[in-house]
Amino acid sequence: MALTILGLSGSLSHDPSAALYIDGKLVAAAEEERFIRDKHAKGRMPFAAAKFCLDFAGIKPHDVDAVAIPFAPISLAEPARWHYARRYWYAPDRALDALFNGNRRYRRYRGRILECLKQLGFDSGKVDLVPVEHHLTHASSAYHCSGFTEKTAILGIDGKGEYATTFFGYGENGRIHKIKEFYDPDSLGGLYGAITEYLGFEMLDGEYKVMGMAPYGDPNKYDFSRLAKFENGELVINTDYANVIGLRRYKEAENGKSRGYFFSPKLIDWLGPRRQGDIADDPYIHYAASMQKLFEDIALQMIDHYLGDILRETGRLAFAGGGALNVKLNQRIIARPDLKELFVQPASGDSGTAIGAASYVSVARGVPVEKMEHVFLGPAYSNEEVIAACEQHPSKPQWQKIDAVPQRVARLLADGQPVAWFQGRMEFGPRALGGRSILGCPSVPGVADRINEQIKFRERWRPFCPSMLDTVGPQMLGSDHPAPFMTFTFAVAPEWKARVPEVVHEDGTSRAQVLRREFNPRYYDLMLEMEKLTGNGVVLNTSLNRRGEPMICSPTDALNMFFGSDLQYLVMEDVLVTK
Repeated sequence: MALTILGLSGSLSHDPSAALYIDGKLVAAAEEERFIRDKHAKGRMPFAAAKFCLDFAGIKPHDVDAVAIPFAPISLAEPARWHYARRYWYAPDRALDALFNGNRRYRRYRGRILECLKQLGFDSGKVDLVPVEHHLTHASSAYHCSGFTEKTAILGIDGKGEYATTFFGYGENGRIHKIKEFYDPDSLGGLYGAITEYLGFEMLDGEYKVMGMAPYGDPNKYDFSRLAKFENGELVINTDYANVIGLRRYKEAENGKSRGYFFSPKLIDWLGPRRQGDIADDPYIHYAASMQKLFEDIALQMIDHYLGDILRETGRLAFAGGGALNVKLNQRIIARPDLKELFVQPASGDSGTAIGAASYVSVARGVPVEKMEHVFLGPAYSNEEVIAACEQHPSKPQWQKIDAVPQRVARLLADGQPVAWFQGRMEFGPRALGGRSILGCPSVPGVADRINEQIKFRERWRPFCPSMLDTVGPQMLGSDHPAPFMTFTFAVAPEWKARVPEVVHEDGTSRAQVLRREFNPRYYDLMLEMEKLTGNGVVLNTSLNRRGEPMICSPTDALNMFFGSDLQYLVMEDVLVTK
């Protein structure tokens, strides 16, 4: 009998998603936002994502052995709720609620998931619904998917789950052991999110923009050390300034309503007004640099304190949670002399907890899960489906079926044209890795600015990333550390900075994807063609979407985006659409 586990995340929070394991194999996984075209799909159910997973695998609700969710009840006998109540003493309604009704959100979460399952055709009386603590799901998504067989240090840095914000543990023989957790409001991820809001971006969406802005500033110009400290094994966030609730929140009028932020008026008194608009300017670039430095420094201190011994023993670290998407921190972790290999879960944020919950339950029921080597887990579309979408589209696209797709597209790229590239199964997680991408030639001057201004409509200072052949990675990045998921930055070798300047950021680094052919042969072959034409087996790769929209899922989504931008070329499977 096959063991079939469906993982569902979201429902009350953001980034709802679904993942399906059958006998330890991750068969399908997808994020709800891609189907309903609402970025982060806040407060939505993972209905369409779950339906896709079941349909893709050809199974019915009664074939599912268990449904795992990344949210669990937290006992009053544990320290989490007491810590929350004590630290939020200034908001007694919230503090008392944590003590007397501390699992209210879990009950709502569970209720909404059961409602979603009912809509999917599950018998809610018979469904085996298994709650897994939020940070254990992050830990499982990192450790169980890493493929590491030795004792492995496990790190989770997040905003918060039920109450926990940070997780230190280790994995051994398939089992996860907890060493230490920190609880809300003592959250490094939460602090980064609060400063993200102060810098004019959306929390849970703009953190990577702060990271992209940081290299333009001087981290030593402003001292942010008052915001957080790590001493005697404890993390303490200064809630006079950030991670605040209730009356301590700074408020601004927005569309006739008052909007509260996760920082206080005291932060404004200290640093000045909240940043507005798209310009990366003084002093905000320095604030971004200072926040990034504080985040890295404290994270490294915490790793050393709780996981240093394990790293010195085996050199293996598995990392997840929203904080694991901070590629600059990851670069510094890889630089540790005791680190042999870092595995960062490619969907480290909350969407990945669907994989985490399902993998945790699979392992607990005696079926280990496979190593996660690629993210091509979403829907794919045939040439016939692509042509049907073209025929039905109101913009009447001009299309033709072509052969030798890698050669044709490489020629367009080498001529300086950006190309929308829609191939195979859609990626799971926030990074476009050659399934739903906009590509450019990184040696063509100005191609990055052109994609920014005419296609992506996003801030000028945001960097673009390279995808490259595995034969190029070690030369360009000076490292043979695996980098399949764009979760690390590397310092670019001087010769390569001159060769592919469009994918090198302000600080001389690139957030790279180093490709092995077996997981995406057509994308790999495209880079081989680029190498023949330009001498560089590298492409500029950014996600196929416009600012504020989720990544493209279907051919119709791709056509809508194509006709809403200045793109001239879109290739979907073997079909080339031109303007």
